[in-house]
Amino acid sequence: MVKRTNNNDMARQSPRGNRIAAKVQTLVAEILRDKYMDDAVLNKVSLVGADAHGGLSFVRLYFYTHGDPTAAQARLDEITRAVRFELAARLNQKYTPEIKFCYDDTIERAERIEALLKGL
Repeated sequence: MVKRTNNNDMARQSPRGNRIAAKVQTLVAEILRDKYMDDAVLNKVSLVGADAHGGLSFVRLYFYTHGDPTAAQARLDEITRAVRFELAARLNQKYTPEIKFCYDDTIERAERIEALLKGL
């Protein structure tokens, strides 16, 4: 699992925040699988990481897609409210964190760096 944090965020990231982010990531992945399996755009999406922020009231979910990232981002933005509603039903917490989907381009950046190194 990819964790997208920098050194400053590591000091602020609590073990509880990590647990909640991981739990939200798992539950949202299950929701996408269960409710949106037939969606042509979303069936190519994989959640690859999560960060909790703002006193655990906000979780950023990182995704990768084998399709068009712009189309995937637009579709995920459309269903965010419905996914959060379903998340509230599955999450055993008093409050349900806000969620935001962000594209993770780590694989593409690694491929570009590898291509540059091969060119040397």
